[in-house]
Amino acid sequence: QVHLVESGGGLVQAGESLRLSCIISTNIFSIKPVAWYRQSPGKQRELVAGISRFGRTNYVDSVKGRFTISRDNAENMMYLQMNSLKPEDTAVYYCATGNTIYAIDYWGQGTQVTVSS
Repeated sequence: QVHLVESGGGLVQAGESLRLSCIISTNIFSIKPVAWYRQSPGKQRELVAGISRFGRTNYVDSVKGRFTISRDNAENMMYLQMNSLKPEDTAVYYCATGNTIYAIDYWGQGTQVTVSS
């Protein structure tokens, strides 16, 4: 069984930054793509950013230039650095992994990010 645990969420003002972390309990982490998703009330869960085992990244257009995804294969950790946060970034953020960043097999429990205007 694979477990993912996020941390780092919180309440910030618009324009501020947060860094989300996720630890993944699997020895196959280094060969799997990983991703951050988010879900706001009344909306579908959406892919925010993904990173391949080789470090190739993808971002949803709304966060390009503001968010950075990264991974530390040696520590089984992944991160999401979020800068210039906007109220529309308010959501529960989930780390996830699977065979691709779109075919997710495992989810974390989520961490709340709230951005006030």
